[in-house]
Amino acid sequence: MKYLIYSLLIITMITACQSPSSDKAHNASRPFGAMMEAYYQDYLKLYPLEATAQGDNRYNDQLPNNLTKAFKQKEKDFYSKYLGLLEEYDPERLSPEDAMSYNTLKWQCEMALEGLEFPTELMPVDQFWSLQITIGQLASGSSYQPFETPEDYDNWLNRMIGFLAWTDTAMVNMKKGMEQGYVLPRALTEKVIPQFKDFTKLPVKENIFYSPIMNLPDSFSALNKTRLINVYHKTIELRMVPTFEKFVDFLENEYLPASRNSAGITATPMGADYYKYRIKYFTTTEMTADEVFVLGESEVARISAEMEKVKEQVGFEGELIDFFEYVRTKPELMPYTEPEQVIEHFNEIHERMKPNLNKLFSLKPKTPFVVKRTEAFREASASAEYIPGSLDGSRPGTFYVPIPDVTEYNIFSDESLFLHEAIPGHHYQISLQQENEDLPSFRKSLWYSAYGEGWALYSESLGQELGLYTDPYQYFGMLSAEIHRAIRLVVDAGIHAKGWTREQAIRYSLEHEAESEASIISEIERYMAGPGQALSYKIGQLKIRELRKNAQEALGEDFDVKEFHARILESGCVPLQLLEDKVNNWVNEERK
Repeated sequence: MKYLIYSLLIITMITACQSPSSDKAHNASRPFGAMMEAYYQDYLKLYPLEATAQGDNRYNDQLPNNLTKAFKQKEKDFYSKYLGLLEEYDPERLSPEDAMSYNTLKWQCEMALEGLEFPTELMPVDQFWSLQITIGQLASGSSYQPFETPEDYDNWLNRMIGFLAWTDTAMVNMKKGMEQGYVLPRALTEKVIPQFKDFTKLPVKENIFYSPIMNLPDSFSALNKTRLINVYHKTIELRMVPTFEKFVDFLENEYLPASRNSAGITATPMGADYYKYRIKYFTTTEMTADEVFVLGESEVARISAEMEKVKEQVGFEGELIDFFEYVRTKPELMPYTEPEQVIEHFNEIHERMKPNLNKLFSLKPKTPFVVKRTEAFREASASAEYIPGSLDGSRPGTFYVPIPDVTEYNIFSDESLFLHEAIPGHHYQISLQQENEDLPSFRKSLWYSAYGEGWALYSESLGQELGLYTDPYQYFGMLSAEIHRAIRLVVDAGIHAKGWTREQAIRYSLEHEAESEASIISEIERYMAGPGQALSYKIGQLKIRELRKNAQEALGEDFDVKEFHARILESGCVPLQLLEDKVNNWVNEERK
């Protein structure tokens, strides 16, 4: 999940404030719960786009330029302030849940401040994670920016103008980056160019930023309709298209020639230290790049052995790498002619597994859920992803599926994909976290990739318990999805710590998994754009597996998988060490 899955989201209202009884607490400027609420409110003001993502509409017209020195200083001041306020409280005298909030907020502030020491504003654009992706989604009119009232349309217009300022600053910063050695790999620049070119489309009615105007509500007055049509048309034609044309010209004629041939972040100044930070941030552990690499190789070997068994089961004669190609190109696994058939297939998987969900889960979210096709402007380079619903449940959680060519869409991993991105993966975990009234506001939408993606990958292993994977090819799809995440440990560390080239990483992936070459290229370029993020899945999954195994061994016949899953899910995203402490405490209580 990215983005707003792969950013730090924090939202909603706190319902209870508990005053700790320590001496520190008595000297604190406010009760601990009130301090957490203040953090939440200040966070929303600083990051208004994330407030909108969760259905908080107070800041829908704002888009701060986060590439400026002034904004970066605001971030430093914000996190330093709350790190200082935490010193007024003694975590040992807080309730267990407040202590977890204390440790989580402390980790959050420390990691944010550490990250701000790196000049990431000098490489502000990539093809997968940066702001134009989110803006393009919102501009489509079908994402989380509301378009129900004239004020909503005016709000988005202000954000469109804010994005122009962001784009201008991006170009200035990227020129500085060129001078200082902070530039994208050439392969990534080549992917960014068409994304911004798409924003220059004319006539205006074909431009993605005009999309909301094509769906003006009938309830709008004729005067408002005419006004909005005119102002959107003029803004897009006279301001937005020229800005993006200028930026595309810069990308093509200045930035692309200056882009580097290397793949890894260590080719940039401070790159080695930045990668160490990214490993810590995304795994919430102290693992080194070498440890990650070795673990990845071990997991690839283990899963490959399991894949050999499936190959033998279906009677395929030949090497495993040949079986990959056989699965990739098997006509029976590419049965569709219309994109809607892919969406229907995922809905059918959902219906098939519903009867078994009660066996594994006592906690289920109320937030509705839908499957949608990925928007056309980003479909070519997008991966399947989950976008959370709003906190009030008015907007459903959405599983986006890219279908750039339906005739080449292979279904062999669809069951595991649904378990990961949808149910019981991201949709259960994120929705339950958002709906939990016992959590303070800042934790309701907090995202730690090791926990969130770890849970989603762990969810893939539940397929047989949920009545799926009866087809050996779908089980092979699960193994393929798991080895894909194991490969990430190898290639991400290989690219960013061991000097691997883009082509070397692509070749390693092709030799060890059944993904298509086009998909693998997109994935490798994703890792190049977001160092360390891809490590979180396997690290988190292995930790949850370890916790379940330990709990089963400790509790024996008293082990209840529904209770285990409830303990994992009920507190939402936390660093892995805090999760381990929580589960161990539960096991000890159950043994008593």
